[in-house]
Amino acid sequence: MRVVTLLPAATEIVAALGGGDQLVGISHECDYPGWVQHLPRVTATPVDVAEPGRVIDAEVRRLRNSGGPVIALDADLLSTLAPDLIISQTLCQVCAVSDGEVHQLAAGFERRPRVLSLTASDLSGIWSDIAEVGAALDLEAEADELVFGLRSRVVRLRGSTAPRPPAVLCIEWLDPLYLAGHWVPELVAAAGGKDVGAEPGSHSARRDWKELKGLRPDHILVMLCGFGVERARTELEGLRDPDAVELMHRVPTWIIDGNAYTSRPGPRVVDGAARIRSALLHQPAHDVESWQPVAW
Repeated sequence: MRVVTLLPAATEIVAALGGGDQLVGISHECDYPGWVQHLPRVTATPVDVAEPGRVIDAEVRRLRNSGGPVIALDADLLSTLAPDLIISQTLCQVCAVSDGEVHQLAAGFERRPRVLSLTASDLSGIWSDIAEVGAALDLEAEADELVFGLRSRVVRLRGSTAPRPPAVLCIEWLDPLYLAGHWVPELVAAAGGKDVGAEPGSHSARRDWKELKGLRPDHILVMLCGFGVERARTELEGLRDPDAVELMHRVPTWIIDGNAYTSRPGPRVVDGAARIRSALLHQPAHDVESWQPVAW
């Protein structure tokens, strides 16, 4: 089977199931496992991700308001690759090509490929997506084994939590401020905390820094969507909101690699839960870094 994945989580799922030899095309954002990076990339974006977060947000809004694509699909390349299966998603139009566009394009191919849309908005949905990809690739047993292992790791993490879970805020974007939703509150719960900014399965929500003081967090976790620790540190260094700086001076703040472990609905979210736990225990781990703003 020839498979094209249009989002990083799908690529990671296919690889984790042992179906990597079936991949013939990936998105411009796919970077894990490392060996996928030699594959043709069938998407691109006009947004310069090297710009500061506030500039990226403004450009995404401008494109969406003007009807322009935030992520464009190379139809000619996709046709040349002749996939049997295209894996897309319905959760976020900023993270991947819109599902409707993929279905419309596939319908015009001489040999129409199947389009499988991932729909996860919580951990249960991630397990279901893995099972669906496994079924599509004829790797059902591998999918069952993978999901069982991920569930077991979550159970073991929860079994070692404290009696009183600390209050946690999870920041997905700094400027403007967004709190992470979807599966992140469940990752926090598995790590022994209580997400006081979102409920499991909820959409990521825009908030104001002044509001966060009233939530009385014991910990702040900065896990920026699409960015690793170094880029998150750069974004934090450019933050000039006095309420944000004051809050992070008072509350232990940690940076976690959101790109790898919390923003992608794939197998590595459980690694994300383990990293969240290391932060809550004040035990820095790989891709986890303590942060305190410098007074200005």
